Amino acid sequence: MKTNEIEPRHYRDAMARFAGAVHVVTTDGPAGRRGVTAIAACSVSDNPPTVLVCLNRENPSNACFAENGVFALNTLAAEHEELSNAFSGLTGLPPEERFGLAEWETIATGAPTLPGAVAVFDCHIVQTVDLATHRVHFGRVAGLSIGANLRPLLYHDRGYRVL
Repeated sequence: MKTNEIEPRHYRDAMARFAGAVHVVTTDGPAGRRGVTAIAACSVSDNPPTVLVCLNRENPSNACFAENGVFALNTLAAEHEELSNAFSGLTGLPPEERFGLAEWETIATGAPTLPGAVAVFDCHIVQTVDLATHRVHFGRVAGLSIGANLRPLLYHDRGYRVL
């Protein structure tokens, strides 16, 4: 049987055609405070309310999400492009200074939440699955914030877009 090997570069090119909401995923707790920009996040269930986020496990700094056992999925609005760039590491701003670019609150878990986000899902991690280069965290929503009718920040074809 002939197999079709997919090169990682070609896979990334195809995935760039997906349009996705841009999020800053945050955590805080005994393992420390951290935030990262992510596109790979979605709803799993509304009963119980559950979301998932995929984070690169090849970055050892991302281990603190599992160690803290909590995360907040902060869905960004159009005005948050600079924040997205900072938490992605594109600006070169040290991780400990990125939180200084915005005001942060907490809702239920202690993870930093962004007032003015399109939506915030504050979660306790209920399951984690390692697959290839990523770790998938399933989070049971413990707190929720719904922003005003804001235009969401999207990422498509390797660039930001706004609805």
